[in-house]
Amino acid sequence: MNTNIQPKYLETWANYLLDHSLKGITPNDVVMIKGEHITWPLMSVLQDKIFKAGAIADVNLVAPDNNRGMVWGSSIARNGSVAQIQRVPAWHMDRYNAMTKYIEILGAESPALFANLPEETAAAMFKADEPYKNIRLLKPWVLTLFPTQAFADLEGMTLEEYAAIVVGASITDPAMLDQVEQPLFDLLSKTKKITIVTQHPATKKELTLRMNIKDRIPVKCTGHRNFPDGEVFTSPDARSVEGEIFVDLPVYYNGATMQGIYLKFDNGVIVDYTADKEYDTLKKIIETDEGSHRLGEVALGMNNGLQTALKHPLFVEKVGGTCHIAIGASYPECYVPDPASDEGRDTSDKLYQQGILNRSSQHVDIVTDFRDGGAGRAIYLDGTKLEVQDNIWVIP
Repeated sequence: MNTNIQPKYLETWANYLLDHSLKGITPNDVVMIKGEHITWPLMSVLQDKIFKAGAIADVNLVAPDNNRGMVWGSSIARNGSVAQIQRVPAWHMDRYNAMTKYIEILGAESPALFANLPEETAAAMFKADEPYKNIRLLKPWVLTLFPTQAFADLEGMTLEEYAAIVVGASITDPAMLDQVEQPLFDLLSKTKKITIVTQHPATKKELTLRMNIKDRIPVKCTGHRNFPDGEVFTSPDARSVEGEIFVDLPVYYNGATMQGIYLKFDNGVIVDYTADKEYDTLKKIIETDEGSHRLGEVALGMNNGLQTALKHPLFVEKVGGTCHIAIGASYPECYVPDPASDEGRDTSDKLYQQGILNRSSQHVDIVTDFRDGGAGRAIYLDGTKLEVQDNIWVIP
């Protein structure tokens, strides 16, 4: 079952993705549009506009059993071997190298098809996909979410209710986010240490997580990577993360919804973890590789128009008054101004070797709510305690 989105809304949505997020399409562009067939209404409008601009639209239709169009779907994980997973066809790399811009439309027809995969082959799938993920991260890219019945069911909503939230946010002009995020961006640019205080709801113990973000580059998110958007993020010195945190908001991942996550870090490494829901899923994430035992991102949600915390990470992490951290890979642009340049790659490699920049086939955002009733208690940028007003973070 699919939702009937008005053509004028699809037009507006597609224009934002192409003109705002990707900063326009030229005849020299090869734009990969990736998504399941159920997202076709938006894919179709995008490809029409790309061809009209004189460029090439590379439509990458994703099989229903393949989460986010990785190099393999769940069938090989359930029925094949690690050796088979490692045999990625050469044309796959050629296809990714050929594209100049990338649009991924999230939205699944049946998430259960790629849930609860065997640990060994699931880890091998993420490792096999990592080179292709790294290629698209160094090119102009944007993710968006198309409303589907399966994701509406995940939220306990009708498709019409769910689509109204998703589409409404996706046709809203992102220009206002730039002004809202600027003060926080300015302060983060000068901050050396961020401290996150949460409370464990069962023990009532206050937990403190600290990390060094000195000399890191913060990023304002105003619709150029995710759409809709609304966060300010950076990546820490991965070695510096120390302490404990409780993460309360439910987050969807690979067909499962995790909630009530506790993490303990020692010398930058996750040394203990629990989850109230989907512990096995959390375990698979953390035990994927060496880098998935470390932290790759810290961010503050700044979209006060998103007051309903949907479980999908594209939405829940943007909710104003929330904070999310990411288990796994760092963002290279938080360490060097141009990570795609030869100099940027060399510097990134050196920072990785030093343990400052983290690399992993995982990057999983988990979110704590600092609004009334949430597990969040306080966030300090050096000595400045942030406040939540009108559902966004403000500097007192």
